[in-house]
Amino acid sequence: MKSIRFSIVTMILFLACNIVFAQSRSYPPLIETASHVETFKVVDDFELKLWIFEPRRHQVTDSAPAIVFFFGGGWTNGSPSQLTKQCEYLAARGMVAITADYRVASRNNVTMDKCVSDAKSAIRWVREHSSEYGIDPNRIVASGGSAGGHLAVSTALLPKFDEPSENLEISSKPNALVLFNPALYFDPQDNGEASDAENRSPNPVDRYGDNTAEDLSPYHHITKGAPPTIVLSGSEDFLITEKTINMFGNKMKEVGSECTFVIYEGEPHGFFNWGMKNNGPYIATTKRVDEFLVSIGYLDAPPESTEYKFE
Repeated sequence: MKSIRFSIVTMILFLACNIVFAQSRSYPPLIETASHVETFKVVDDFELKLWIFEPRRHQVTDSAPAIVFFFGGGWTNGSPSQLTKQCEYLAARGMVAITADYRVASRNNVTMDKCVSDAKSAIRWVREHSSEYGIDPNRIVASGGSAGGHLAVSTALLPKFDEPSENLEISSKPNALVLFNPALYFDPQDNGEASDAENRSPNPVDRYGDNTAEDLSPYHHITKGAPPTIVLSGSEDFLITEKTINMFGNKMKEVGSECTFVIYEGEPHGFFNWGMKNNGPYIATTKRVDEFLVSIGYLDAPPESTEYKFE
């Protein structure tokens, strides 16, 4: 059984395959298929945006479920365009699908806690403005891959990091989670710093800011009321190990929450992305996500009913 005692910098180095893939997308992104682009937060004149994909014939009087995606890239790089294809598919299936920006170390010299804060702000903004976009405020899903998966689950589980200037009476917690090879557990003994200069990340700041590893570890904050969750990962993923799966899944079961792990044999970290292996893993994972959303009542019909074509 693989060890889960990674230091945070070691984990970032192992995330290289996903980071490289994310870096291949331009920033700021040009996402032409989105219905709307909205700014949800401004920090030091840096605008954070949401790209909103609406279902066909969608009306503001509707009450559609929504899903908010967060890109991967080790909290250091990446682009909101990473999950555009997932947005297009789920919009075709009847959801309002959104891909969100957040601050990262390479562009904003921030630590991981600021990334979580931005993700919480995005969920809160969507709920606060739900009536303007025909969204059901009680059916909001957070999703993401790798570091973005960590941000998605953090919006649901981490009790800290809400932006104090926002209306905290509006919840930043999603109602369900769809996670692609997310970081779920950080070792409480990890201080977030590189052991030597040679192994430092591009921005050698303390990855946790003024927080501990446990503060930012989703596993350590699973409590009663955790939302229904699906986790999709590959059997060859260095990050989502068998031990992590058992720990996270068992703790979710203990508090009475649904948590389904779907493991794809032989697949590495980042396998779910559009463009990998002729899009086979993307299609398989997207269809499995669809099944999960049907099972919790967020989509009404099986995947075969959609007019969307995987091209």
